[in-house]
Amino acid sequence: MTFESKLIPILREGVEIVKMISFKKLKEALILKHPDREGPFIAKLAGALINAIFGTPALEEPFVVFARSHAKLIAQEQAQLGAMLEELRIPLTDALRIQALCDHQEGLDSTATLRQAQEQGILLADRDLPLPHRFIELVRRLGSGFGLLLPPLPATDNGAATH
Repeated sequence: MTFESKLIPILREGVEIVKMISFKKLKEALILKHPDREGPFIAKLAGALINAIFGTPALEEPFVVFARSHAKLIAQEQAQLGAMLEELRIPLTDALRIQALCDHQEGLDSTATLRQAQEQGILLADRDLPLPHRFIELVRRLGSGFGLLLPPLPATDNGAATH
């Protein structure tokens, strides 16, 4: 039981890192799609889309108001998320599945979130559920590549990654 209670927060932190990376990539794509919009608008739009992907609606007032008043645009962009985040589909799939696993351990059901991600072309249905250590390794590599984490320690065989 203690193992699980220590592992869940670590896995959830990994999910948050994938969200941050996805947010950065989404912001870049949205800036190109909406050059007439200002930075704060793009950031709120990207945040609303990340919240939609992970089934975590915003609870803070300015973001709730933004989501409500731009629901049509958010829905339009949601339909194109798979294409906008194509290069992140593997980490997004793993993060969504890990989130669902953590939710299940805590008595929550994330089936609808997984189904929606599959419908949006984000979730790779044929990809296996990642083992926790593999997910953490993936997150560390991605996080360090995006400057969000320190790089992982080199593997024993002259720094080559082992799979």
